[in-house]
Amino acid sequence: MDRLRALEVFVEVVKRDGFARAAEALDTSPANVTRYISDLEAHLHTRLLNRSSRKMSLTSSGEALFERARSILDDVAEAEAIVSSATMQPHGVLRINAPLSFGVLHLAPLWPKFARLYPEVRLDIALIDRVVDIVEEGYDMAIRISRAGSASHVARKLASSRNVLCAAPDYLARHGMPLQPRDLLAHACIGYSYAATADEWQLLDADGQQHAVKVRCVMHTNNGDTARAAALGGMGLIWQPTFLVGADLRAGRLRRVLPDYHLADMDVLAVYPSRRHLSAKVRVLIDFLVQEFAGTPPWDRAD
Repeated sequence: MDRLRALEVFVEVVKRDGFARAAEALDTSPANVTRYISDLEAHLHTRLLNRSSRKMSLTSSGEALFERARSILDDVAEAEAIVSSATMQPHGVLRINAPLSFGVLHLAPLWPKFARLYPEVRLDIALIDRVVDIVEEGYDMAIRISRAGSASHVARKLASSRNVLCAAPDYLARHGMPLQPRDLLAHACIGYSYAATADEWQLLDADGQQHAVKVRCVMHTNNGDTARAAALGGMGLIWQPTFLVGADLRAGRLRRVLPDYHLADMDVLAVYPSRRHLSAKVRVLIDFLVQEFAGTPPWDRAD
């Protein structure tokens, strides 16, 4: 008896709630399905299924085997996928979702290199700032900037980005430099619409103590580039990740505000539905991005 095949048949019978439907799903005959179940029961010296002309149910032994068998079959499928990924040339359409600003600044320059390495992969990239449902909207993978990771999907960290408070030198010359978090109350601020804490800016001091300030926002936007442009134009203070404003800080176009305080760092994550059955094209893209962002990320480098 092929025990792995017998387990596969058994799991399919339970999932499909019947021999005939399992046979159809497995592209075999009901007689073969019956034979596999009988042989498996004989091998284990126990009844797995209670069968009658009207219904079928699992015995206690069947319930125990069903959960373990599903896990075994998933492990086998994952092992096969890993081997296939290592030996098969990645190919096909790869649908990726990423935030707009990060996608333009830090992913777009990498796509030509990836395309040269994997010419059989056709990239389909959507830049959307809202959090998409990867499975529902048909994406293979998403890049997310998050503090909390992903509760519903598998995530692999690619890099980190610091969040900083900053403003244009012209604005600070006109309105003064804040010295304490409470000084932010006297300043014009530019709010980010997708911020989890809305207009309450939560700063951490060197000891990790939190200082929450309800700021006065003269503008809100759901786009980091718009917030950056407003700050560069002297409109007010912003907090944004260094992947967006790092170059401006190095060039002096923006100045760090309250440098003894910081906001919680953000992780740059590759998010995908499951480790199991991970396709070769997704696996090579994740490995590629991990390598490209290794070490100090480009937005925090001094050069």
